[in-house]
Amino acid sequence: FTNEHEWISFDDGIATVGITDFAAHQLGDIVFVELPDVGKAVTKGGQAAVVESVKAASEVYSPASGAVTEVNQAIADQPGQVNESPEDAGWFYKMTLAAPGELSGLMDKDAYDAYLKTLDH
Repeated sequence: FTNEHEWISFDDGIATVGITDFAAHQLGDIVFVELPDVGKAVTKGGQAAVVESVKAASEVYSPASGAVTEVNQAIADQPGQVNESPEDAGWFYKMTLAAPGELSGLMDKDAYDAYLKTLDH
């Protein structure tokens, strides 16, 4: 998890990226998602996607560097899926990692939950 409320899971050489449940609830009803193009190179901390809700637009930053291998067209077609299942079916994109060591600087679920308690909601 990142301080910007993205999550990344890594399995069998492919990383999956999305926004956290907290971020989805803060945004409110999501009405539009702009996904990166397959093949796009993303950098850790760089903008990878955009999500818009009835409240605001927000960038989605990549938690790691690599190349986009797949996007979740289902959330582009039905953005509300991000609200319904942000940390599962509402994923944004999959990628190969250029530097898997970058993942070591991220938070696990317990650390992220502790981080959320430090924020003013």
